[in-house]
Amino acid sequence: MLKHALFASVLLSSSAVIATPFGDADKGKHKSPSCIYCHGATGISNNDSYPHLAGQNAKYLYDSMKAYKDGLRRGPLADMMAAQLRMLNDDDLRDVAAFYAQQSPQAKD
Repeated sequence: MLKHALFASVLLSSSAVIATPFGDADKGKHKSPSCIYCHGATGISNNDSYPHLAGQNAKYLYDSMKAYKDGLRRGPLADMMAAQLRMLNDDDLRDVAAFYAQQSPQAKD
């Protein structure tokens, strides 16, 4: 019986960890002013050259920004992205990712 109670306790506490938000979206809104110029204030770009960020998976957004920042993601705009992200630490990137992940993909600026 004690074994089952211990197992249930571990299971419940581990699910609480999984449910923790990826970053702080409120902080992310304030940390993303340079993103607005290309991706829009709500993550909906007005230019087809730049991807929409609104509603994307936060982990995907974080991984993408981290790869740009670390020089692992290449492409025509990679240097510009790396320059925009260079002053942000990992927590900042998580917050920005959380902000854009919470935006509605149908919203307009």
